[in-house]
Amino acid sequence: MTGYGKAEAHIGTRKYTVEVRSLNGKGLDLSVRMPPQFREKEMSLRKELGKAVGRGKADFFIHFESDAADVRHQVNATLVQQYVEQLNPVFEENGVPASHVDGQLQKLQSVLRFPDAISNTRETFDEDEWKGMMDLVHSACDGFKAYRTQEGAILEADFRQRIDRIEGLRQELAPLLEARTARVKGRLREHLEADLPQDRIDDNRFEHELIFYLEKLDVTEELVRLEANCAYFKEMLDGDAGQGKKLGFIGQEIGREINTLGSKSQDAAMQRLVVQMKDELEKIKEQVLNIL
Repeated sequence: MTGYGKAEAHIGTRKYTVEVRSLNGKGLDLSVRMPPQFREKEMSLRKELGKAVGRGKADFFIHFESDAADVRHQVNATLVQQYVEQLNPVFEENGVPASHVDGQLQKLQSVLRFPDAISNTRETFDEDEWKGMMDLVHSACDGFKAYRTQEGAILEADFRQRIDRIEGLRQELAPLLEARTARVKGRLREHLEADLPQDRIDDNRFEHELIFYLEKLDVTEELVRLEANCAYFKEMLDGDAGQGKKLGFIGQEIGREINTLGSKSQDAAMQRLVVQMKDELEKIKEQVLNIL
């Protein structure tokens, strides 16, 4: 969900800059900052931005810089002159001659602070200016999407590498499972012979109990589901946009199978492989939060 886009252009007497950026978020949290004259278009703008951003905590800004021709303040000369004439007697009474340079400067500084001495012209909505602004918005959104696409390609390659690593570790479990079965059978036989005389050992009963014990340690179903979930994860990577939550759910299922493998392994070598699987999966879970 991380992205950034920016566009700049001169529209009328101003240079406008449009920026859109986003971070991770469960839903769409959009903050919009724009000049007051465009406020009536805010709702339609939010809809456009919502389509572009989709999901995440996003900020949208419109900045502008004025040139010399962009004069938005006017001096009310008639009113200022009246203020000056009224102040002349006051300054003379306080020993400041009306013709004195410092006196004139003081009067002007005082007068310009009076009400209505300077008026700010109210800016109105201009449809042509807004059309130029929307061109900037679309350009910034295109850059934003391109940024996300680039980031997404990097994450996809990382996901595939880590899923392949988990599958490779799963395949390494097969010979260890065969060796574990033989080792468990030999260990139980040794304990049995150490505690009971040879003539009291019932081989048929021993085999029956051994099978029952090994069934509790069997991880065939977990390995099959782990393989299927890894394949499903890759399938979602090949899908359309908006698969982030699905990838998160699949990651949880992969985690369940790996945890069950760890609890049933009862073998140091197998435990090491399980730990490596968990390490790869945790890195996937961290990055999946950044996927739409």
